[in-house]
Amino acid sequence: MKYLVLSDTHGKTNQASHLYQQAGDFDGIIHLGDYERDARTLEAELGTDVFSVKGNMDGGVGELHRILETEGGKIFLTHGHREDVKSSLQRLLYKTEEEGCKAALFGHTHEPYCGEFGDLILFNPGSLTLPRAGRLPSYGILEIKNGELHLSIAYCQWAEEVENSPKKTDIQGGYLKDLLNNSDRF
Repeated sequence: MKYLVLSDTHGKTNQASHLYQQAGDFDGIIHLGDYERDARTLEAELGTDVFSVKGNMDGGVGELHRILETEGGKIFLTHGHREDVKSSLQRLLYKTEEEGCKAALFGHTHEPYCGEFGDLILFNPGSLTLPRAGRLPSYGILEIKNGELHLSIAYCQWAEEVENSPKKTDIQGGYLKDLLNNSDRF
C-alpha cells in the first residue's frame, strides 16, 4: 500500500490533485487537517479513499484524531494542535504510545519532520501550499511493505507552477484570516 500524505492545504487542492494524478500509483490519501473539507474535495474529484482528521481551522465537525489500522501496525492521525506540536513533540509521543501505535502523522507546523523515538515514528509532511521558513512545498509518502512502515518526505519545485485559480469553495481572506490561521490558540 502507498499513500500520499498531506497537511495544511488550506482550501488549495489544485497542487494535491495534480500530484496525485501525476504519480498515479497511490492507493489513497491521508489528509491531516486544515482544511478537512479539502479531503472531501480530493476524495470526490479523484475517486480515491481519503483518511482525514480536522485541524484547528475546521470548526466543530469531524474527528480530531483517528487510528488507521494497517498491516504495518496502527498509525495515529492528528493535526497536532491539541498535542501542542509547535512547542514540543512530547505530548504527541505519549499519545502515540498510549494508543498502541507505531507512528503518528501530524501537521499544524507547516514544516516537514521525520523522527524516530525508539520504536515510534513521528512524521509531518509539511505543507504543499503554505510552507514556512522558506522551505519548498512538501508532502509525505507512506509505503507499507512486508508489514513495515516506510515514511519519506518529498519536495516540489513545480508546485507554484500549477495553476491555483480560486474555486468557488476557496475562502478568500486577508490579514485577519492569516492571523487566525497562524495562531496557536486553537
